[in-house]
Amino acid sequence: MPSSVRPRSALQEALGAAVSCEVAGDPTTLATHSTDASNYRHVPLLVVRPESAEDVTAVLRVCAEHGAPVLPRGAATSIGGQATNEAVILDFTRHLNRVLEIDTDARTARVEPGLVLDRLREQVAAYGLTFGPDPSTHSRCTIGGMIGNNACGSHSVAWGKTVDNVRALEIALRDGTRLEVGPTSPDELESLCAREDSVGQLYRSLRALRDEYLSDIRLGFPKLPRRVSGYNLEYLLPENGFDVAKALVGTEGTCVTILSAVVDLVPSPVSRALVVLGFGSGIDAADAVPALLDLPVLTMEGIEMGLVQALDARKPGEESKLPEGNAWLYLETGGESAAEAVENARRAAERADQVGASVLLVEDPVAQRKLWRIREEGAGLATRLADGSEAWSGWEDAAVPPERLGQYLREFDLLMDEHGRKGVVYGHFGDGCLHVRIDFPLAAPDAKQAYRAFLTDAANLVVAHGGSLSGEHGDGQARAELLPLMFPPRLMTAFAEFKAAFDPGNGMNPGRVVDPAPLDADLRTVIAPPVLPTRSRLALHADGGDLAAASRRCVGVGKCVSAVSVSGGMMCPSYRATGKEEHSTRGRARLLFEMLAGDVITDGWRSTEVRDALDLCLGCKACKSDCPVGVDMASYRTEFLSRHYDRRLRPMAHYTMGALPRWLRLGAPMAKAFNAVAASPLSRVIKRLGGIAAERDLPVLASPTFRSWFTKREAPQGSGGRTPIVLWPDTFTNYLDPQVGRDAVAVLEALGYEVHIPARNVCCGLTWHSTGQLGAARRVLRRSLDVLQPWLERGVPVVGLEPSCTALLRKDGAEVLPDDPRVRMLGESVRTFAEQIGEAGLPEVSSTEDRVITQVHCHQHADLGYDADTRLLDSVAGEVQVLREGCCGLAGNFGFERGHYQVSVEVAEHQLLPALRAARPGTVVHADGFSCRTQIRQLSEHEPAHLASLTARALGCVS
Repeated sequence: MPSSVRPRSALQEALGAAVSCEVAGDPTTLATHSTDASNYRHVPLLVVRPESAEDVTAVLRVCAEHGAPVLPRGAATSIGGQATNEAVILDFTRHLNRVLEIDTDARTARVEPGLVLDRLREQVAAYGLTFGPDPSTHSRCTIGGMIGNNACGSHSVAWGKTVDNVRALEIALRDGTRLEVGPTSPDELESLCAREDSVGQLYRSLRALRDEYLSDIRLGFPKLPRRVSGYNLEYLLPENGFDVAKALVGTEGTCVTILSAVVDLVPSPVSRALVVLGFGSGIDAADAVPALLDLPVLTMEGIEMGLVQALDARKPGEESKLPEGNAWLYLETGGESAAEAVENARRAAERADQVGASVLLVEDPVAQRKLWRIREEGAGLATRLADGSEAWSGWEDAAVPPERLGQYLREFDLLMDEHGRKGVVYGHFGDGCLHVRIDFPLAAPDAKQAYRAFLTDAANLVVAHGGSLSGEHGDGQARAELLPLMFPPRLMTAFAEFKAAFDPGNGMNPGRVVDPAPLDADLRTVIAPPVLPTRSRLALHADGGDLAAASRRCVGVGKCVSAVSVSGGMMCPSYRATGKEEHSTRGRARLLFEMLAGDVITDGWRSTEVRDALDLCLGCKACKSDCPVGVDMASYRTEFLSRHYDRRLRPMAHYTMGALPRWLRLGAPMAKAFNAVAASPLSRVIKRLGGIAAERDLPVLASPTFRSWFTKREAPQGSGGRTPIVLWPDTFTNYLDPQVGRDAVAVLEALGYEVHIPARNVCCGLTWHSTGQLGAARRVLRRSLDVLQPWLERGVPVVGLEPSCTALLRKDGAEVLPDDPRVRMLGESVRTFAEQIGEAGLPEVSSTEDRVITQVHCHQHADLGYDADTRLLDSVAGEVQVLREGCCGLAGNFGFERGHYQVSVEVAEHQLLPALRAARPGTVVHADGFSCRTQIRQLSEHEPAHLASLTARALGCVS
C-alpha cells in the first residue's frame, strides 16, 4: 500500500459511510480481484461495486481525500496488466450495466459502463444493428472496459476499433466532477475554457497541450490501422474536431471514470459466409494478406496448426474441418441475403490460386460457428504448447502495417529462436496485428531477466517495421515502459501532460502508460510463489501432478463469467446462479493460487475462503471442456477437500451421500421399510441428521435391485456364441432405477450381445471421489478392478449407463489410480450405451416418440462426447431438442446437501426448467443421468426416461 494512503480499515469505514453499495475488503474479494488476464498481480486496497453514478462520484471524492488510487474495472480480461493495481477497484460487473437509450435514426445507443457487449448486441439486433468492435471476449467484456482498452476484435477490417465507434462520454474526474465530453467546436471550446471551475481548467490545459504539441502529434504516430499504444492525442487536432471523448478511448482508466457512453451502431449483415484459405505456414499466410485487402470482407483472421491441435485434443471425435495446410486465413463475408454473402465469398475464394492457397467455402452457420471457435478461444488454447509447457502473454498483440506483416513475422521467428522461445501465432492478419503466447520461463530463477530481454528486443523489432507495441490489448504494465522506443520524447511529455490535465494527483490507475511500473515487476509467479507443498494426491496428469501449475492454468480470459450462454457451453452453473466472482472457475482458481501463496489467503489447506467458494462448485466438469485452457475445477475441488478434511470431522453429507453406495447396499434388503419411513414425517429427522436439504424428497429404494433381477432371471435361449459385453451395474441403476438396466439388457440382447454383469458388487467410487475421500475412492475402484480384470484382459467392452460413473471409469480413474495398469485397460474398454449400440448398428425402427427434450449430462458433455447419443436419438425419436447450455442443478449430491437447494433450483432455471415449462403436451423428456432425472421429477410434472428405455420402446423389447 502506498505510504500516502491511510490504513485500509479507515478507508473502508469512510467509503461505507459515503455509499450504500457494497464495499468489500475481505480476503476472498481481494484474492479474486488480485489479477486480470495478465502476468501481473496486485492485491487491491478495496473493491467497491457501485450501483449508481452518485456512488461512483462519492467513491472518487473519498479516495481523493484519503490519497487512495482508483481503478475502474470491467470483466478484467485485460492481458497487459491494466486491470490490476494496488487501488480501490470500482467493479462495474454487477450494476451500472444497462442500455439507457437506443436511437435507431441516429444509429446510436447510450449505455452504462458495466454493460456486456453481447447484451448490447442482443438488444439492438431487433433493429438490424450491431456494435462493430467484437473482441473474442464478447460474451463477458464490458463496454466500459472496451472503451478503456480501445478494444478491436475480428471485424475491425470492416468496422474499426472502439475509438471509431464512440460518439460521446459521460465521465467523472478524480474529484467527482461530472461532465459530458465529445467533439468540441471552436466556439464551444472558447466557452468551456472561460469557465472558472475544474472543467474550465481541464479544457484550458487540453487546448494548451494541443497548441504546444501540434506538429509532434501530427508527425509522431505510426500510420497503421491497429495502433492502440499511447494516448489518442490526434483527436485533439482541429481537423479531428477536438474530440475529447475519442481522445479518452484507450486511456486504460488512467484519466477518468466512465459513467455512460454514446456509441455508434452499424447495420448487421443479414447473412454471412466464410472462406478459409490454407497455407503451408503462417508466414505464407501473412505474405498473402496484401493481395487480399481489396476484397469485400468483414474479417481477415489468421490461425496456425498449434491452435487447431490444441482444440482437437480437447474435443476428440470433433476434429476441425479445415482445408489442407498448416496455417489458415479466415475471410468472412456478409450480405443482405445468403446469396449475396456467398457471392462475395466466392470472389474471395477465387483468389486462392493467386496466393497459392487451398480453399474451403462454408455456407452453413453451424459449421462456421465451429470454425470460429478455434479463433475465438485462441487466447486460452495458446496457453499450453504441444509439449504441455506453459505459454504466457506479455508480447501478444504487436501490430505492423499489413503490407509488412510477412517480413515482420519472419524476423519475429528469428527473434524467438535467438531467445530460445516458442509460441503459437494467430491474430488479425488483415490489420497486421499478431497474437502469440510465449513460453517465458516465469517460474525460473532468471524469469525477470529473460522476460525483460525478450520484450525489449521485440519492441525494437516492431518499431523498426513502423508498428505499434500494442495493436489491441493496450499497454498496461507489460508494454508502457517500452513506449519511449516507439514515441519521440516530446510526444511522451505530451502523454504525461494529457493525464495530468484530467488527473493532476496521479490517482487514477497509476503506473500505467505514464510514469509506468517496470514491466518485470509484480509478475505473479515471482512475487507470489507457493509456500505450501504443491504435489497433488490426484495424478493431475495435465499439469504434471503440480497443483501450483494447475492453479496457473487459469489465465483469466473469463469465459466462465460470460453474461450470456455460450453455444454448447455449460460453464459455470454456480456463477450463473449467484453472479459472484468466487463462484466462477476463474475466481476459484485465483483463490487456490492465493492459498498456495499464503499472503491474502493465510490458512493454507484449512482455508475457509477456499472451502466456501468450492462449496458451491457442482463438480459438473463443464470447465474441463468449455474453458479454453481446460481448467478442471472438479478435480481441484476433490484435491482440496481431501486435504482440508485430513484428520478432521467432515460435513455430515460426506458421511451419508459421500458413502451412498454403502448405505444403499445395506438398506436394499429393507427397501420396503426404508421407503415407508422416507415417506413419513420421520424423513425430516433423517434429512436433518444426514445433512440433506429439507426441501428434497428422499429417493425410493427399488425392490428388487437390478443385480437381483439379473441374477434370478432365465438366460435367453440361444445366447451361446454371441459377442460378450459387461454391463456396469452402477449404484444408481442398481438400487434406485433398475428399469434402466433391464431395458438396456433387453436392447443389447435384441442386438445379439451376450450380456454379463460383474460377479460381485462393484462401484466406481464416484461419491467418495467427489467429496474428497480419496483413500476410500481408491479402495473401492481397486476392488472393482479386481472383479473386472478377467474381462479387461479379454478386451470385453464395459458398457456404462450412468454418465457420471462412466466418465469416472473412462477418465478420472487414471487420476485416482495412476499406477494401476488396469485403469488404462478399463478406460479403453468403457463404452456409453449409445456408443455400444452404434457399434452394433440399430436396425431401422419407427420413431415411437414424436418430440423429445434431451438434458445432456454435464460429465458426458465434458468427458464422453454426445455424438453417438445424438445419432441414436435421431433413430428412435422424431423431433429432438438438445439442451446443451445448462446443468440440471442437482449434480450428484450437490443439490441434496443442506444449504444448496436454492442454488440448485436457480441453476435448473437457466435452461432446463424453462424448456420443460415450454414443452408441448406429449413431449418426452430424456435424461441419462440419475441426478438429472431426479431433479426433473422433483421440480416438474414430467417423468423422464433414459436412452436405454427409449431405445427399448422403439425396438418393442421393454423388459
